[in-house]
Amino acid sequence: MISHKNIKLLQIPLILISLTLVICGLRWLIHDEPWILDQLANEERLNMSFNDLFGLQGNQTLSAYLTQIYRFLGLYVLGIGVLLISFSSRKMLEIIIVRKRILIVLGTLLVSNLILAYSWIPNSHFIYVIWISIAFYCISLYAHKKY
Repeated sequence: MISHKNIKLLQIPLILISLTLVICGLRWLIHDEPWILDQLANEERLNMSFNDLFGLQGNQTLSAYLTQIYRFLGLYVLGIGVLLISFSSRKMLEIIIVRKRILIVLGTLLVSNLILAYSWIPNSHFIYVIWISIAFYCISLYAHKKY
């Protein structure tokens, strides 16, 4: 059986990552203009301001479309956060196959998100959030390996 210290070292970083996902998901779900949450990086990617983009002929409904896309993103990020919290209990993490799968899937998601962020929106503040999450993930991975 995994020790109380090791389970906490594994569990607490996963819960912190989960809470981060829940907060980000909720922000995208409830913000009036969720694309503004990363305005600088988005405008840099577009190579124009949102005012210019929305002012172009034919783009009158673009803000509603972006809101719809970000709401779905927020829903999925929130869902992943809640799912991760639900699988971060002591009893679940004591099951080695569950623990391994959580760590594999979460590690894959974090690294792929980091690669995509650097490729598409390199000035996004979300890159810092991803790096902090990767640091927490490494602590959990260390606790898993130590076990």
